[in-house]
Amino acid sequence: MRFGRTLVSFIGLTAMLLIAELWLIGGLAAQESRIVFSNLAFDNFEIYVMDADGGNRENLSNHPRHDKDPDWSPDGTKIAFISNRNGGVYQIFVMNADGKNQIKLTDGPRRKQDPDWSPDGGKIAFTVHVDLEAEDDFPHIAVMDANGNNRERFEDDAVQPSWSPDGGQIVFVSGRDGGGEIYVIGADGQGLERVTHDFLGGLSPSFSPDGRRIAYYSSHEEFHHIYVIGADGKNRSKLTHNKEHHFHPTWSPDGEAIAYAVSDDNPLSVKIHLMTADGKHLKQLSKVRDVADDQPDFSPVGLAVSPTSKTATIWGRLKKLAPNLR
Repeated sequence: MRFGRTLVSFIGLTAMLLIAELWLIGGLAAQESRIVFSNLAFDNFEIYVMDADGGNRENLSNHPRHDKDPDWSPDGTKIAFISNRNGGVYQIFVMNADGKNQIKLTDGPRRKQDPDWSPDGGKIAFTVHVDLEAEDDFPHIAVMDANGNNRERFEDDAVQPSWSPDGGQIVFVSGRDGGGEIYVIGADGQGLERVTHDFLGGLSPSFSPDGRRIAYYSSHEEFHHIYVIGADGKNRSKLTHNKEHHFHPTWSPDGEAIAYAVSDDNPLSVKIHLMTADGKHLKQLSKVRDVADDQPDFSPVGLAVSPTSKTATIWGRLKKLAPNLR
């Protein structure tokens, strides 16, 4: 009888967890959040978009040259990306969220990548890579107006910038202290602080919507894994554990889920997955064979963070449904 009761309890808890997972995924989809991402097929990168449950895939860029590294504007109307369509090195472009009106914002001999919109939509931070003919040159972060004007060099020996939700800080990666560590600096260029200190390496850092945590992935292990750490450098947590590579984490706009890429050593095995913000796997979102889906970014539409006193979050409803999920 005890075994029977245990089995029934296990089945009941499993069912509750499944319902809770579907609730979270369904909640993201119902609130019209979409995911933009890079797609590699037939040796060409394109910018695609899909629903938060993986459905309704659509090619936005539709160009014979490479287009990748997308980033959604805060109002959801535009997408910044990089392309080599004009020959030479990658430059930053912007297009409408439906793929129309594709415009080049940068030029010059150096490769640009990692575009990231400021929360007010007025500026874009990005990485400028080295001049191969200058031995003492390092990659650096630059900031420009969203229309490509008023470009300024912001931080040297730095890559992969990402703004804090309030626009007051930028998180980035730098090798200035001997490893690929994560740093935070004020948007005014003041107050540099090192976030990671263990030399495990950090890549693709991004602030959570409440600004309290930073998600990133480490490449200094046998397999790449995703971590979350407090913006103050405390309370680091490893979210992924299985023997595959995990990279490019991006937060859902309510901070309750993280989309990320997973692969083995086959370049076309890269697929986008979804997990809860504490690392519980929910679903593989992209499943098309013989193509790679990478660099996901959630749209901001419909999922702005709201005070808990005014709006119940998806996670709050989920925990009521399955209180033992964490």
